[in-house]
Amino acid sequence: MQLTFSHVDVLVLNLEEACAYYQAVLNAQISRTLVWERDGLHVRYAIARMGAERFMLVQPLAGNLKELLDTHGDGTIYRHCYSTPDIEVAYDELVARGVQPEDENGKPLARDQLSAPGGNRILWLPRRFGNFSIELLEQASLEQFIADAFAGAETVAAR
Repeated sequence: MQLTFSHVDVLVLNLEEACAYYQAVLNAQISRTLVWERDGLHVRYAIARMGAERFMLVQPLAGNLKELLDTHGDGTIYRHCYSTPDIEVAYDELVARGVQPEDENGKPLARDQLSAPGGNRILWLPRRFGNFSIELLEQASLEQFIADAFAGAETVAAR
């Protein structure tokens, strides 16, 4: 399976405060605020980017990530994310190894359900070690999603 490290996801209590902090301290570019809402999971998030490095700041409003934030607190790194050229090939390789890919809520994910609310193609490995999660995203759709998230972000930040 061909994987490239993409980013980590970090839980935050206050998205605007976290974005402002990393923008001021690390001179990070901050994307527009995005929303993910599906099957009881509801989060607001933004991408912090410094050159080629990036991480996502995630403010959970409902669902399993809200429970994780309430239990473990602000700043919890809970997910490593990797990109792959072909998410269906990755899916098939995982299944061949006896691993059932999951959705964001830990439910079995069928091969024809790899599209996320943001349009990118994505799957998750089952959690095996506590709350640590690994997410695989299709590279082309991920990079387009990130480009779209930053398009116009400067004008949003200036308001």
